[in-house]
Amino acid sequence: QTKTGIALLYDEVSENAYDIRLKLTKEVLTIQKQDVVCVSGSDHSANHRTVTLRRQPVGGLGLSIKGGAEHKVPVVISKIFKDQAAEQTGMLFIGDAIIQVNGINVESATHEEVVHLLRNAGDEVTITVQYLREAPSFLKLPLGSPGPSSDHSSGTSSPLFDSGLHLNGNSTNTAPSSPSSPIANEPKYEKRWLDTLSVPLSMARISRYKTGTDKLRSNAFEVLALDGVSTGILQFYTAQESADWLRAMSTNISDLTLQNMKMANKCCSPSDQVIHMGWVNERLEGTDSSQLYKFKFLALKGSSFYIFSTPPVSTLDWVRAEKIYNLCEVLFKIHKLWLADDCWLQANLYLGIHQDFDLEDQRQYCFSVMVGHGKSHYFNVELGSELAVWEKSFQRAIFLEVQRTGSKTYMCSWQGDALCFTVDFALGFTCFDSKTKNVLWRFKFSQLKGSSDDGKTRVKLLFQNLDTKQIETKELEFQDLTAVLHCIHSFIAAKVASVDPVFIDSQSIARKYMYSN
Repeated sequence: QTKTGIALLYDEVSENAYDIRLKLTKEVLTIQKQDVVCVSGSDHSANHRTVTLRRQPVGGLGLSIKGGAEHKVPVVISKIFKDQAAEQTGMLFIGDAIIQVNGINVESATHEEVVHLLRNAGDEVTITVQYLREAPSFLKLPLGSPGPSSDHSSGTSSPLFDSGLHLNGNSTNTAPSSPSSPIANEPKYEKRWLDTLSVPLSMARISRYKTGTDKLRSNAFEVLALDGVSTGILQFYTAQESADWLRAMSTNISDLTLQNMKMANKCCSPSDQVIHMGWVNERLEGTDSSQLYKFKFLALKGSSFYIFSTPPVSTLDWVRAEKIYNLCEVLFKIHKLWLADDCWLQANLYLGIHQDFDLEDQRQYCFSVMVGHGKSHYFNVELGSELAVWEKSFQRAIFLEVQRTGSKTYMCSWQGDALCFTVDFALGFTCFDSKTKNVLWRFKFSQLKGSSDDGKTRVKLLFQNLDTKQIETKELEFQDLTAVLHCIHSFIAAKVASVDPVFIDSQSIARKYMYSN
């Protein structure tokens, strides 16, 4: 199914916007601009057309103009009046820039100069025109042609107002002249929407933010292809139109990503399948208040969480990830949802593992992935639906990895003794001597009643003795405490999910938001 519509292409340098037409298919977004093309007759280039107009006693030249050098735009035809001289030629269109009048170049002329020249050019006026494909939107040129015949010129000749040349100029001949009309063998022209740029949507990304900032564009966004080709800033007339197009493009990109995942999974073993992948924005570490973000491509595959600067397109690409983390040792956390009634919601973590982020930035739909040694990555996505998918995908990928792995063992120590600590999906927690392999203690997941740590290497685990009902405290030291705490969290969450899948769904912050909207 193809979606089409009119939008504006915003030029950040000139701060002008131009009318464009968008055409969206399942795989490609095409940008079209209006141009005048030769449809029959001699094969002349439609770039420059020279037309002779005969001024009529009633209706004059039958056109209005806007623009001028003083406004850094050429003088363009802004209205063509029905059944009058300009329309009868069949060669002039709204949006045509006037290049010459009776052989005099007017490309650098002011509005008043061109008005004066046209009004005093006699009964026959020869003009050379070229269609202005990027007419700034402030000229407010109608996309249709011809324009309304009832519209009269305003009293002042301003670049933003029409100067009507459908009124009588200084005519020397009061007798009615024969109307301007196309000659049989003259070329015939039409104004059409022509494809100017096609952006493949496979692995494409969307950005609603001004480059490198937290400033959200108003009713506008940019689409960037895998090879970096950009649509430019697509601006929409209403927030609703912008949201509709954003949703439509995001859906098509997601569908293509799903196809790419299925293709990739055909080459992977059942234990190494891609669960989810897609573009996000990552907040760069150590950035100042401007909060710089950079595009990153994330993937959840097999036992690992990958961070790429560009998407993996072949099986060999997976080894060139910027970062690779074991899924059992990461913690996914939603930070901001930007609800209408609440500023944001924060997920409460089961084990009280806290890491406060500066939430001063203006980005919506934020999440972090906390990794080993107390480090973390802070991401943002464009839509609430994307946040919900990432939340669900991380849960699924982590649960699958826990069930596949079954157990993880970490080296640790206490009071000088070298120990091993095992988290086991079936048995719970076991601590044993690394040399003798003698089991020192063992507890089920259900016996863990709490924990506390020093934020560095030492943790206290509080277990309830099943016989005495007393709380027993076990202290251990780990080289990478964060990874161990994340692993405990992953195994407990997977255990709960295996017993009560509905409970995990009920804890989904992002999906609650999605359903409520």
